[in-house]
Amino acid sequence: MKRVWLLLCVSFPLLADAEIKHLSLHQAIEMLKKENLELKIAKFNARMKKLEAEAVEGMNYGKADLTLNALRSNDAGNVFGFKLQSREATFADFGFADFMGAIGQGAAQSGGNFGVFTQGLAQNSGNILSIAPEDLNYPGARSHFLTKLSYMLPLYTGGKLTEYGRISNMLYKMSKLDHKKVLNAKIYETKKAFYDISLVENYIYNLRKIIKNINTLERVVRSMQKEGYAQEIDLLEVQARKAEAESMYNQAKLNRELAYQFLSFLLNHDVASIKTVNTLATMPRVSRTALEANNLDIQKAKLGLQITEHAVELEKSRFLPEVGAFAEYGSADNSLWNDFTDKDFYTVGVKVSWNIFNGGQDEKKMEQAKVNYLKTRDQVELARKGIALKAKKLRTEILSTDADIRSYQKQLRFARRVYENYKTRYKEGLVSISDVLIKQSKELEVLLKLLTAKNKRNTKVFELDSILNRGGVL
Repeated sequence: MKRVWLLLCVSFPLLADAEIKHLSLHQAIEMLKKENLELKIAKFNARMKKLEAEAVEGMNYGKADLTLNALRSNDAGNVFGFKLQSREATFADFGFADFMGAIGQGAAQSGGNFGVFTQGLAQNSGNILSIAPEDLNYPGARSHFLTKLSYMLPLYTGGKLTEYGRISNMLYKMSKLDHKKVLNAKIYETKKAFYDISLVENYIYNLRKIIKNINTLERVVRSMQKEGYAQEIDLLEVQARKAEAESMYNQAKLNRELAYQFLSFLLNHDVASIKTVNTLATMPRVSRTALEANNLDIQKAKLGLQITEHAVELEKSRFLPEVGAFAEYGSADNSLWNDFTDKDFYTVGVKVSWNIFNGGQDEKKMEQAKVNYLKTRDQVELARKGIALKAKKLRTEILSTDADIRSYQKQLRFARRVYENYKTRYKEGLVSISDVLIKQSKELEVLLKLLTAKNKRNTKVFELDSILNRGGVL
């Protein structure tokens, strides 16, 4: 049992990476949405923009900081400040011990006579005031632990935070549109890969038939050569044509393999085979309303216009004052959190700032924002008209290619009939083998033109689908 379990554990990764067979286009698109690496990166970019928008929103709720400082110093200013902040400062810390000593000495010298004491104090006041207090100037080292909670809240910013929030949310929406654009592009490539493989399969199928016909023709020539009705040069000519067809057949298989490799790259999984699709993609309906509502470039341009509009409002806010509130609560002592509430303190306040002059920079920035808004407004109109023109151009090209395809289909049917007719006439000795092979070359030429036209048409259809934001529609 343990061996079976070990075998399953070892083989599971191999089974997980097994090649996918008979993959449908619908399955491929669903797999693409989950597994494509570029789409995953685009999702991460959108996620980061969302987090940025949430971070800007958080600025409205202010900022709270909890700090803990652990200090030790024998600097006179620091030690005195530590004691004062801990509410432990005494007159001794000011050097009153030395002052009182001088006063006491004067009192002793006066013998209890207040008049003599006053006169002596007046005469020696300069000496007394010049005493350098030992306790104040040379205090002992002291530890200081300061715990403080600070909170700052913007009360009014002139609309800055509001506009920043709107712009950041719109940038998040823009990143989601970018993700959709990447998705459309990848679906376009996936569809094109499916239709390319289907066309190559059709080409390979026709080449097999042509090679089969050449083999039949080769047997006919050999038979006629035995009876003396054909020459060796006829056989060599047929064999040369067969080698050319086989070379084209091998090249087609290599192209199919390359298309499968590209499809595997898009899906981030190895694809061995697909369910072939109709060689002609369905042409979508095009209307100006659908373009206006669905085209991602137009949506991005409109969103960009809104962003520039809010950017103008943001520049206007620079001319308005900003008001913020501040609150602080804490406690300090020479040991950590000792008598916290007895030695606590608080500070509250409001700050108003208003820039009244900066050399005209704000005015120029606002004018620049207005010009950018006007430029973006014209870009939106340009996007509308440009996308509409591109859609009309693609639709016209598709209709033109449809006419070419119908023509090539008729030419191919005719070329096959002519080839069969010339093969029969060759058996009767009415035409040369060169005439037969020329007609077969014509069949192959028309086949290539037909498949090229179909590929061109499909590419244009998928471009039109992408413009209409119909990438996921099959």
